Amino acid sequence: MSSTSSIPDPDGSTGSGLPNTPMAASPLTRAVLEIDEYASTLGWDQPARLFALVDTAKLRVQEPGLAAQLGLDETAQSSLTPIEQDEVPAGTPLDKFLGTIAWPDAVAGCALTVERLMLPPSAEGTVPNGMGEKQLAKWVAAHPDRQEVRMTVAVLRDGARESAVRLREKDSPTEVLTGADLVPNLAEALAATFED
Repeated sequence: MSSTSSIPDPDGSTGSGLPNTPMAASPLTRAVLEIDEYASTLGWDQPARLFALVDTAKLRVQEPGLAAQLGLDETAQSSLTPIEQDEVPAGTPLDKFLGTIAWPDAVAGCALTVERLMLPPSAEGTVPNGMGEKQLAKWVAAHPDRQEVRMTVAVLRDGARESAVRLREKDSPTEVLTGADLVPNLAEALAATFED
């Protein structure tokens, strides 16, 4: 597991449990919202970002130096700590990049945040047939109803999944949609990184 940075708190310190992150029912949902909030502090037009999700209590016991560096003491509220990994290589298709990942046993799950252009369901019937991937991307980028979204998707080794989707035009923590099945293809690709 390579840790290049952790998620900074708004006061500039690092650690988990951003104060502005809404309390959520599950640790995985909290981790996804924490990553979404972190990504929002970086602004839009960012590259994809990959995170390892580790059990906070185990991290404090097994890697006390790293836990201290991340600001994770006994008061840390999150039971999953996101640790940002090395940058996703520019120009590499995401599916190919994810196919190269193997996680050590200490990693409980992983998450990815990525920006995409999406069309509303009403536009699906207007997609021209026979377009290649690049042609389709250009067509979507030029469509008047396109919406820019940031998707944060996380999976755990046990199969649990969670997603957060934020529209650029409604860029507010109160406008983030969450759900386990919002981005199923990306969740499948992340889950595959844990298969032997």
